[in-house]
Amino acid sequence: MAELTTIARPYAKAAFDFAVEHKAVDSWTEMLAFASLVSENDSMKPLLNGTLASTELASLFIKICGEQVNEQGQNLIKVMAENGRLGILPTVSLLFAEYRNEWAKEVEAEVVSATELSSEQQQQISVSLEKRLARKVKLNCSIDASLIGGVIIKSGDLVIDGSVSGKLSRLSDKLQS
Repeated sequence: MAELTTIARPYAKAAFDFAVEHKAVDSWTEMLAFASLVSENDSMKPLLNGTLASTELASLFIKICGEQVNEQGQNLIKVMAENGRLGILPTVSLLFAEYRNEWAKEVEAEVVSATELSSEQQQQISVSLEKRLARKVKLNCSIDASLIGGVIIKSGDLVIDGSVSGKLSRLSDKLQS
């Protein structure tokens, strides 16, 4: 994974710098996400291993993407195809999203709760995290009944485990030591 990130970083950075310069960050985010999905398609994967000439592959890829990818996005696809790098589009898309979130001072947080959170609870979590992280926070909420109660919040390296199962686990560890 680290090698893919190293290879994908220059493409993501170049695309991001271009998008910022042309005030098109959101459209580039969508384009790269779509192109990423195309590259991960089971029908497309075998073609990415070098069986087609780079110009043919780029042409086919652009045709499949259709209007979802503008002229500048098509140029990126052509360059990546010439370098045999279309397979790393998912990593490029992820890195681009990270650059976008950093630039927009936004962060995503995964919130796993034992029961469904009310909009008021989500708002309270969001406000608390925004204060702690000094960024706008987008919550991705999910439910895991095995937590028994409480929540687990993950954002980057930050993990806050306020679940009952987590507390029981920590109590068990202390009792055993």
